[in-house]
Amino acid sequence: MEAAECWQAALQSTGAPSAMALSRQNTPAARLEASAENLSAKGAYELRAASAEAKVTLFATGTELALAVEAREKLEAQGVPTRVVSVPCWRLFEQQDEAYQLSVIGTAPSRVAVEAGIRMGWDRFIGEHGGFVGMTGFGASAPAPRLYKEFGITVEAVVAAAKARL
Repeated sequence: MEAAECWQAALQSTGAPSAMALSRQNTPAARLEASAENLSAKGAYELRAASAEAKVTLFATGTELALAVEAREKLEAQGVPTRVVSVPCWRLFEQQDEAYQLSVIGTAPSRVAVEAGIRMGWDRFIGEHGGFVGMTGFGASAPAPRLYKEFGITVEAVVAAAKARL
């Protein structure tokens, strides 16, 4: 669904170049249903809501969304209301008004970004002291499950990072 929405946004964009980076890895679909509006065109949106006032917000994009969603399920089962925010395009998100940005980022005391890359740029969502589950370097190549294991990009690491900030 996000790929289709991003494609639509790219086709409708007349004032800037567009690029889509897609994975060669198999990944479960984060959304199957279209919404009334193109959520991806806003750059970021709440993919999964918390069961109550959020104590944790997990930010992810692309293939890492599956890890964030699974971590949310584990945290919710442990009684920690957790939401997941999908961030398909930082630039489009920065173009939204401040009220929208604040509503998406939210006020949860624990914020964690999940990225099979480096932390650079994620502080705009998680803050200077937010959690980050990802890599500290660049250049490794292998199937996603192997890389995730090697670099500690796991559901368990996301849960631990979230709980450490509560």
